[in-house]
Amino acid sequence: MKRLDVNELPWSAEAEQSVLGGLLIDNAAWDRCADLLKPASFFDFRHGAIFSVIGSMVLAQKPADVVTVFERLQAEGQVEECGGLAYLNALAQSVPSASNVRRYAEIVAEKAAHRALMQTADEALTVASGHGSYAEKVDRIATQFASLQQTGLRSMPVRVTDLLGPSCDRYNDLAAGNVPPGVSTGIVELDKALGGGLREGKVIVIAARPGVGKSSLSEQILLSAAKAGHVALFLSQEMERDELTDRAVSNLGGIGFSRLQNGNLTDAEWSRLGAAVDALAKLPLYFDDQAALTLQDIRAKAMSLRRDGLRVLVVDYIQLCAGARGARTENRNAEIEEISRGLKKLAKDLKLTVLVLSQLNRKVESRATPEPTLADLRDSGAIEQDADGIVFLWKVRVYEDRKLIALSVPKLRNGQDGARLGLDFQGYYQRWQISKESIASSGDFGSRGGFDS
Repeated sequence: MKRLDVNELPWSAEAEQSVLGGLLIDNAAWDRCADLLKPASFFDFRHGAIFSVIGSMVLAQKPADVVTVFERLQAEGQVEECGGLAYLNALAQSVPSASNVRRYAEIVAEKAAHRALMQTADEALTVASGHGSYAEKVDRIATQFASLQQTGLRSMPVRVTDLLGPSCDRYNDLAAGNVPPGVSTGIVELDKALGGGLREGKVIVIAARPGVGKSSLSEQILLSAAKAGHVALFLSQEMERDELTDRAVSNLGGIGFSRLQNGNLTDAEWSRLGAAVDALAKLPLYFDDQAALTLQDIRAKAMSLRRDGLRVLVVDYIQLCAGARGARTENRNAEIEEISRGLKKLAKDLKLTVLVLSQLNRKVESRATPEPTLADLRDSGAIEQDADGIVFLWKVRVYEDRKLIALSVPKLRNGQDGARLGLDFQGYYQRWQISKESIASSGDFGSRGGFDS
């Protein structure tokens, strides 16, 4: 039985070289190919290593030319195996300009996808001819082919309209005022606390301990933006698209979130479900649930919606993001610093608002006072430095039908920081609203309010 010969794998040396040559002479071309390629897309290992270095330098806002890339490769001990200065010079001279880099990248990506298919088919042949029952072999082979979705081209954001059909099927199966200068959050008092809503080019950090509701609040903010006609994208590294869709339907329809998930709805809720689905289908809202996002991934996904007018982006959450090489390293602070700086550049480049969700250090739970401080942001002081605004959330009291959540704004660049609000979180409906309780005068900012769930 003939096995796959590596020499038979499809690739284009010319296309790979032309991509790298275009990037070396024009770093701005990165955004025209980053959504298609990753280092593993290149057949020639030298090209993958060079692409990785160029990408990390561009995303760090450092010039990536023949000399600087040579120095980086030399520092990392890869310069000789990558061909040295002579090969980098040859790459830069292989194309007259970077105008066609997108087309070259498409060729490289297509060849990579075909190689992945051929290699998976070869592995399937090995499984089929090996030991095990027929059912076991079929299951293993199916799993291998399903993995092509991860090893081939990157997943791209999916519009919520395309998710509603399957979500509705699951539901049926389970059951047999004021317009601010920026985009409104949907909560007037929060708009004022942020100095006029969500402004272009700004990064707002929403930080809390796990279970307080930062993901839910940010999704409601996106829903509000989308209802106002703004294109919005939620990048979730914790929740799957189905759960994001369920939360949105629950919020819009006033339908119990847990009841929606198990299909145990009343007649009235079934009626509201149809209206909520219809309303959600009309919104320019996108969900993406790829895990371990790199800065390159985030930028590529945002760029894919640039022509549609992407206005608000949520990254949930920054500590789950991966480094430039696609994995976390021991120097986590440096990685978070690079990601934080890159998100700020992305917000400015695309004129959008980026809501960056962040965890707080566990030590905040052991203090006598519950209000977090800027020192409680995890992993890197860069989060505090790069953010235009920082929002803290923490639990104050838990009632039968709601949780009272305190919100503070300890930092607001070019604005008045120090705002404090009380919010009611109705977890049953995944809804947030301003609380009628007076937080600022209740002493809840100065005494232990509790982190109980």
